[in-house]
Amino acid sequence: MSPDEVVRTIIAPVGATHQAQRANLLQYLCQIQHQLNCIPAAAINQLAGALHISAAEVRGVIEFYAFLHEQPRGQYDILFSDNITDQMLGSRKLLAQLCKRLDTEPGIPREDLRVTIDTTSCTGICEQGPALLVNGLVVSRLDNSRIEQIADLIESEVDATEWPQAFFLVEDNIHRRDQLLSKQTADLTPDGSALRALLQHDATTLLETIEASGLQGRGGAGFSAGKKWRRSKQTEADCRYVVCNADEGEPGTFKDRVLLNSYADSMFEGMTLCAGIIHAQHGYLYLRGEYRYLLESLQQVLQRRRDNKLLGRNILGKQGFDFDIDIHLGAGAYICGEESSLIESLEGKRGIPRKRPPFPATDGYLHKPTVINNVETFMAAAKIAVLGADWFRSSGTADSPGTKLLSISGDCKRPGTYEYPFGVTIRQILDDCGAENTQAVQIAGAAGTTLPITETDHCIAFEDIATAGSFMVFNNDRDLFQIVQNFTHFFAHESCGLCTPCRVGGELLKDLVDKLVNGHATRHDIGEIETIGALMQTASHCGLGSTAPNPILDLLKHFPQLVEKKLAHSNYEPAFDLDAALQESRDITGRDDAGAHIESLP
Repeated sequence: MSPDEVVRTIIAPVGATHQAQRANLLQYLCQIQHQLNCIPAAAINQLAGALHISAAEVRGVIEFYAFLHEQPRGQYDILFSDNITDQMLGSRKLLAQLCKRLDTEPGIPREDLRVTIDTTSCTGICEQGPALLVNGLVVSRLDNSRIEQIADLIESEVDATEWPQAFFLVEDNIHRRDQLLSKQTADLTPDGSALRALLQHDATTLLETIEASGLQGRGGAGFSAGKKWRRSKQTEADCRYVVCNADEGEPGTFKDRVLLNSYADSMFEGMTLCAGIIHAQHGYLYLRGEYRYLLESLQQVLQRRRDNKLLGRNILGKQGFDFDIDIHLGAGAYICGEESSLIESLEGKRGIPRKRPPFPATDGYLHKPTVINNVETFMAAAKIAVLGADWFRSSGTADSPGTKLLSISGDCKRPGTYEYPFGVTIRQILDDCGAENTQAVQIAGAAGTTLPITETDHCIAFEDIATAGSFMVFNNDRDLFQIVQNFTHFFAHESCGLCTPCRVGGELLKDLVDKLVNGHATRHDIGEIETIGALMQTASHCGLGSTAPNPILDLLKHFPQLVEKKLAHSNYEPAFDLDAALQESRDITGRDDAGAHIESLP
């Protein structure tokens, strides 16, 4: 089909209000990108006309999201995961190998538009890496042999959907089960048990049960789920929304991928339970763009629930209990994991964080009361509705009841998903996953906490070390400076650019960390890092900017002896080597005498 026909096909079936169509802009763009491998000017103009907005506004959305492009990407759009654990497994060497085989450069479409090879921050396959995405499909466990096969398939123009199925195998890799994943509780809610409990006990009673359980949001912040639901329920409005945040973009996190793959029924049950309690009529699953390959199976689960009267009109025969769920695809923007940015993206806009208050619970999607929780939280809520608050509080600590799913990767024998009661020590986790000769652990992803092995008596709990789930292990053979450099570059790249502390501070930190890694930093530079980091932590508009300095500040705090060895001995050393920059001129002129060098000039 031509670009015009593709756009008409995508927009035509939508019999919705102008407001709803405008909110679907990002979804239209994702579909066009998926079908045409780019979003051509004709499609932009056609979309702008259909939605009564400017072409500049459409382009602004395209430019914000990493997976959207105005220029053709080619028949095969390949993105290697560039998370630090993938790098540790050799991802960059494999990327170079594929580029060499296909005679192309990273980030540049090949001249025949056959292929583009680039990187993306993290594919969420950290324990089965190195990994890549090809046209939205994930290929795991890359090695030299698999790269050679991929090169042959591309040159033979074999459609990616017809590549060997073994390439696309992604296992759950669950190594430890507890409250949520145990065989005794795993099958409780897919059949509608939580919704039957709601109809049996009424919304007020179930909300009190959720509050009594002490369930806190599993996204890392730990806000009371029950309080959030009550606040939304009590806000006067003609409609309300329930949103599941499945934008699992924190590097090193993949436990939501497991839940989406094997426990989606329980997640959707929790969303529907919430809708019944707060009287919401519609919900959205915000699915990160890297998990597009899960879209079809998730849609099948939703349809099965509709067929079984667990979604749609008059759920389980209850007159007026109407609720349905749509899936909204992200397009490669880490910032959209922040709930107000997610709301902006859900409305088809650039994912710029909103000023808060007001909070989404009272003023969220389309400025209506909106409950936003993540996959794990909704799943836990569904179990609590069936088994009760006391059951939930039987695990964990007084301040952190229940369990936590951890995504464990890096230098350990048994990477994968582990479920622990809150209060488990980091040392116990390291023993269970087979970590040896450990130097440091990174908890809660790039935005989290770096701890040396001497600090592993800390426990996973909101009152000690909180986490959305990422747990990366680094042994004594790893260069912690390279790890911090990876994280710092990640944050500089992912900044939305709204506020100066994050936009400018992130770039300054990146340059200073590069200087430190390259052995040119001095104590003055360390002072600059600390000053800029403190400013970002206190003055940034949202959590991305305030947590971006964490990796380098933790390195300075916990590993001062390593930092001291890296410092140059002079009081000041410029980051830019002017004499080295003149080497090209010397090569061209054939001069290499003393007068051609800066240090030799008077």
